[in-house]
Amino acid sequence: MFKKIKTKIVAGTSILQVGAHSETAEKVQGFYAKSPFPNFDDHASLVDLVDNKNKNTFLYNLKDQLGLGKKLIEVGSGTSQLSIMLSHGTNNQVIAFDATLDSLRLGEAFTRKYNLPNCNFVLGDLFSDPFEDEFFDFVWCSGVLHHTDDPEGGFEIISKWLKKDGIIIVGLYNKIGRLRTNFRQFIFRCMRPFWFAKKVIFFLDPIIRSQTSKVKKEAWFQDQYLHPIESKHTLSEILKWFDANGIGFVSSVPTCTSEQVNMKNIFKIQSRGSVLSQIVSQLAFLFGPNSREGGLFLVIGRKR
Repeated sequence: MFKKIKTKIVAGTSILQVGAHSETAEKVQGFYAKSPFPNFDDHASLVDLVDNKNKNTFLYNLKDQLGLGKKLIEVGSGTSQLSIMLSHGTNNQVIAFDATLDSLRLGEAFTRKYNLPNCNFVLGDLFSDPFEDEFFDFVWCSGVLHHTDDPEGGFEIISKWLKKDGIIIVGLYNKIGRLRTNFRQFIFRCMRPFWFAKKVIFFLDPIIRSQTSKVKKEAWFQDQYLHPIESKHTLSEILKWFDANGIGFVSSVPTCTSEQVNMKNIFKIQSRGSVLSQIVSQLAFLFGPNSREGGLFLVIGRKR
């Protein structure tokens, strides 16, 4: 699974540490060490994770698409709820890969509590390129590349880990869809003192308002308004990344054609549309309900 790279087990855990961290990874690690994201609810259980999956058509179809006997990696797993959910009830080999030890500790403790042996935790920096080429059937990387110095270079690396005909899913901040969040960020930066500005954001941000858990509220606030590194991207830009790395386009959320997203058919090949239709779709995305999630958009591809 690993290239010839230094590995060790983190003391007191089953977490495997691979390679070294870059300066940027160290900076991000320090940020998430204070506020692991996405954090667990105050009383989260395995039943809660399964219930969340069953209520989310995309995640439900994703787990169905995975099947059995597959190798999957979540790049930038954070506290690893997604990896845990995807491993539960299967014989798939799931790797939760992240640069922040404190986040992985939470996920690892959760799997020990519920005896989930096929979710494995790896601490490392994706830019150290620790995994063998063409090893995984599925690569999931959402909310990660836009927090690096070289998002396109990071995509090139994780694409190499994918087998031929394997599926890759990337989630990034959308240049248009994130404008609502950017406006709230501007308000936050302009207001003083800090406690008052934070209180205003807690009132304005729809995700924070919808949360009942104080831990979740704080984790979202830290990630969306205080993160030290952030970039934004477009559908046409990610399609160029796909083409350059031998990835065939399957579908996206929002779509490339301004048509309504059909989550039941999300893993069936859809039209790439045109640059104009992609812009129109992203404008609609800005004013739609999905923009509430910080303007994060998803693009799915298959390795040629």
